[in-house]
Amino acid sequence: MPFAKSLTGIHVVAPLPFKPAALNGLSERMLVSHHDNNYGGAVKNLNRVEQELSQINSDTPPFVVSGLRQSELTFRNSKTLHEAYFGNLGGSGKRSGGIDKALSEAYGTATRWEEHFRATGKGLGGGSGWALLELELATGELRTTWSGHHTQTLATAVPLLVLDMYEHAYQIDFAAAADRYIDAFFANINWDEVNHRLERAVAAAKALHG
Repeated sequence: MPFAKSLTGIHVVAPLPFKPAALNGLSERMLVSHHDNNYGGAVKNLNRVEQELSQINSDTPPFVVSGLRQSELTFRNSKTLHEAYFGNLGGSGKRSGGIDKALSEAYGTATRWEEHFRATGKGLGGGSGWALLELELATGELRTTWSGHHTQTLATAVPLLVLDMYEHAYQIDFAAAADRYIDAFFANINWDEVNHRLERAVAAAKALHG
């Protein structure tokens, strides 16, 4: 396979994959602000950091390299997780397909998994971070994970469903009522996209293990 050139600093902001005025319980104002300012800012900062990293050499002070690498990871994951978050919105919220069966096998029932996921999101209310449903490639297990920062992710795991719990994701509409935001999130999940991600992740896990 051909490999893309590294540290180009030319990432672009992906448009919202849905009409922001059409979501149920999440306002256009909040979604556009979140997309343009928070996600868009992460993309711009990633480009800036990559351009600076492309200039390092053997004379670059180690503390400078360390700071740039930390920033690169923060903005890279912010870009990736924001794109996954917006990508799994815009649906009816009605769970179906392979993911429903997979969650039932992993958690006993899909409803039981939802309890875990909602509780994980609520645990981040008033703070910052991400709640994620992921397929861990190393084990083939569906895991509900918590990230208190952009740099805290489960190694070898592919995000299937991403919930942004940073306050910028809900404060405009819900103030401090994180529970109501999580309800609105579930009402707008695009489970077709989650199913598509699951299919690709399962294929990747099979390829990894031969």
